[in-house]
Amino acid sequence: LPMAFRDVNARRHIGLQQLSSLASPGRTFLGPVKSHKFIVDESTNQSTLICSAVRLIESLDLTSAAGQLLNETIQAQNKEFKTGMSTLLFLVGAWSNAVMECLQQNVPVPAIVSVMSEGLNSCCERVQCLQIPIHDVKKELCSSRVRPNAFESKACQVGCDHLRNPQNLLCFQREISSAEEVIPINSCSHQGDDCNFNKRLVSPLAGFGSVASLVKAAGDKSSSVLSRSGVTASSCITKRLTHSRHFNPLGKSHFSSQQDNFQGYLSDPCGCCGLGHLAMALSHGNQTSMKLLQSIAAYQQERAECSGSSQLNIAEIVTCCLLGLPENYSCVSPGFVTLVSPEQATVIKHFADKPLRILLMDGDLTEQYRHLGFNRPRNVRTILEHPNPQGSRAGETWLSRMLDILMSLEVNVVLVKGNVCENLMEGCIASRMLVIGCVAWDVLHAFGQVTGAQAVTYLSQLDASCVGNGAWAELWKASDGRAMDLGELVPVRLGAGSIPLLTAVLTTALPSRVQLLEDQFWTLLYRLHHALKDGKVFPGGGAVELLCLSHIQVLAEQPERLGNDKAVRELPSPWLAEYKSIVLQALASGWKRYLSVVLCNTAKAGSEWEAGASVDHHLQKASACASPSAYVLEEFRRGGVLGDGSDPFPNHDKTLKVFDNVSAKTEAWRRALDLVLLVLQTDTEIITGPQRNQLLNSHVSSEFMFL
Repeated sequence: LPMAFRDVNARRHIGLQQLSSLASPGRTFLGPVKSHKFIVDESTNQSTLICSAVRLIESLDLTSAAGQLLNETIQAQNKEFKTGMSTLLFLVGAWSNAVMECLQQNVPVPAIVSVMSEGLNSCCERVQCLQIPIHDVKKELCSSRVRPNAFESKACQVGCDHLRNPQNLLCFQREISSAEEVIPINSCSHQGDDCNFNKRLVSPLAGFGSVASLVKAAGDKSSSVLSRSGVTASSCITKRLTHSRHFNPLGKSHFSSQQDNFQGYLSDPCGCCGLGHLAMALSHGNQTSMKLLQSIAAYQQERAECSGSSQLNIAEIVTCCLLGLPENYSCVSPGFVTLVSPEQATVIKHFADKPLRILLMDGDLTEQYRHLGFNRPRNVRTILEHPNPQGSRAGETWLSRMLDILMSLEVNVVLVKGNVCENLMEGCIASRMLVIGCVAWDVLHAFGQVTGAQAVTYLSQLDASCVGNGAWAELWKASDGRAMDLGELVPVRLGAGSIPLLTAVLTTALPSRVQLLEDQFWTLLYRLHHALKDGKVFPGGGAVELLCLSHIQVLAEQPERLGNDKAVRELPSPWLAEYKSIVLQALASGWKRYLSVVLCNTAKAGSEWEAGASVDHHLQKASACASPSAYVLEEFRRGGVLGDGSDPFPNHDKTLKVFDNVSAKTEAWRRALDLVLLVLQTDTEIITGPQRNQLLNSHVSSEFMFL
């Protein structure tokens, strides 16, 4: 094959330049105040809104080798943690620039690699003293809250168990001195644990943006009327809360609750009974997803009280994005919410609240589907798999046989992990059977546990013992109690008994925000998940990065050598001392730029130079203390190392702390540095394939040697 190569390990390192260029657009994703980006598809002229490094990398031109390595690194971080990708992307660019400056100063590559690697390892060990156990975090968040007001004091006196009793809900609401209007929570059509739980819930956006929300007792049949002003009136309760942080309105939404859906949870306002405050501290300013996650955490914590588990079960959580509704309709619904065609929605109307027989399939529901690992007989060539001497339409025999199997076992609902044959779907609709494809395995597993259904690969394996009982299906209802018809797709809700499945329904009127809202929700969900899994968190607001900068100053002043590499040990001592200081400062520059950009993004500094001066000021004060870590923790307790710039909730009390994940943060550091050092150590780029003429005519042809 035609082949060419070029030297990439010159002072002007091409690979590092490419990494720096690819990472530069991601700087606006840092910190609690992020700037979104529009990605426009030139082929379709459609645009989408992004605010994550993963979506950015997917949209960039990654034809270069360095770009492909960057994509693999970002995807690996996303697959394992679902968070920390923006930090990783930024540090890749910052450290690439820092390493190029080292090359400009003739620092040997082995010295850069060894000193930076060991410097990072030393910093990771040093910041372990900042790790805070989750138990202590919960205690501190609870004790550091503002002194409860009249409403909260009353709530604490009543107690968490008293509030969870549906019969006490109305009495408690009447005792509130200045109560907010509340939306009725009607009794469910399907009696089960999810229904009983819904009766104990308050309005979805109770803490963030609900001006009016009405609560009625479960058995109250009094009607509620929507006035022209958009405020819901009730004959039961019309008082208004103005002094509670849980019901303080920040927005102008008229509807704040939904029948059979929930987003707020009536638990101990001090947060002692749930993970709500921890979710807020990890949300980094994402208020919408935070409220959804608080509801999910409260619901799962109540179910796990018997087992004593405090872990967040992600397998029981799914999302459904609805386009065409305002974002204040977002909520959490028990069961499985998904989108179906209008024809499938008509099937649900015929079910009329009767118990349904359900079938689960863990593959495709098509004639050609074969399970993974299926091997056809060797030395046999298949001409026609199903002979059809009658000359009928292809697949008609299979279709008729599958419909007969489903009808003979009186199946009402079929959930399929993969794709569904369109002709079979039409036949099922005509026979009043609901078939839903592309269902996650966790959803199938949840329905199987509750209904007793056993997943099968082929319909030919089906018998009566595989079909489950006790499922139900209905049209999903919006916050005003009406079933939604969004045009081409209709949202529906499926459940069974006490199924633990929860669906975060994410609504928006803008198509470009659909992916953004879903990404933000899953990011916050995994932050809380990893915090509970690690059992500890880092203080946020730049505390960890500042301690790293202080520690690097100490390392630079130590006389002992850094680096175990043989090539480094052979360098003369005066040279190594000089290289050591240069390389460690290059490592520190990445974290310093990180803090500076966060300050700029939050508008607490007019420029990176001004932000850098602020970071240097904190660094000097930390170095002057006998224990820099003690200074960092003290500044964190006072409201963040970066001051007010780290406060993601300006409308909340100033005692709110911000925390970061331990494993995700340190692993993002390691992955970023490993990628930079890997690209640094490549000396040539070899290109194979029929691209000789293309390279000869390019503006970089002088850099290549053709073989």
